Amino acid sequence: MLTALAALAATPTPSTPDESIVTPGPFGFAAVAFIAVAVFLLVWDMLRRIRRGRYREEVNAELDAEEQARAAEAASETDDEDIDRDAPRS
Repeated sequence: MLTALAALAATPTPSTPDESIVTPGPFGFAAVAFIAVAVFLLVWDMLRRIRRGRYREEVNAELDAEEQARAAEAASETDDEDIDRDAPRS
């Protein structure tokens, strides 16, 4: 009995598949094309958002540096005035 089952399992019957079942057809092509376009648009939008975030970080860093420079300049001017006022006059 095992020999008969082994003989049946060892001899597959080749058959030619129907091409309408194997190929995706126009609906499959449309689905793949839609997915490809959607992925392209999503990646494009993601890159645009990342780029915009980087530019915002650069602008914020420049603004912070300018603000710190103004604060340092104002502090040094204030210190000079304080020193001049406290200095003994001759």
